[in-house]
Amino acid sequence: MIWKASLHGQAFVLHEDPISANCYKIRLTAALLGLPLSRRAYDIRKGETRTPEFLARVNANGRIPVLEIAGASGIRFLPESNAACWYLASGSRLIPTDRFAQADMLRWMFFEQYNHEPNVATLRFWLAYIGEENLSEAQKGQLGAKRSAGEAALRLMDEHLAKHDWFVGHGITLADIVLFAYTHVAEEGRFVLDDFPAIKRWISRIEALPGFVALN
Repeated sequence: MIWKASLHGQAFVLHEDPISANCYKIRLTAALLGLPLSRRAYDIRKGETRTPEFLARVNANGRIPVLEIAGASGIRFLPESNAACWYLASGSRLIPTDRFAQADMLRWMFFEQYNHEPNVATLRFWLAYIGEENLSEAQKGQLGAKRSAGEAALRLMDEHLAKHDWFVGHGITLADIVLFAYTHVAEEGRFVLDDFPAIKRWISRIEALPGFVALN
């Protein structure tokens, strides 16, 4: 589905690190909606989002992703992955029209940022990209707690998906997109997805959608 009605005349640039699944959420949202999206890559491990130019021009918080929006109002920058997904998807089939369903979608998006991402995503980054041997003692001390919290988040998701094909309603919404991003690569953080069969079936449903693009 191509969604252009509320985005007419706008052009988008995603400021991203290609390894980041937070950045991938935005790419996947745009792809499922048929929206063109240019990409500007940074390496967060080299501090490329902490330069004076980036902080002054793109995001004073020194983080990615940032969605750059060029339109009649000039050039604007929208940080935070879930906010950028919302901006692209507003008015599309990826956001329910029913008021309760819309709030329920937001509930899962908040869950993703509070319960899921700080644990599943952090372990993926630490173990797959930093290396356990390179972690600080403080980080090593958090490994067990983050694994337990990440497994609890995945278990809750699996229990929900054992009864529902999607997190909200009868089709994909932003709730699915934001949770998919780090869940489908959770094994890079040494989580065992075979322990969560409903999640694995849900991952396959998303990967089969028209317009789907992979992280890598």
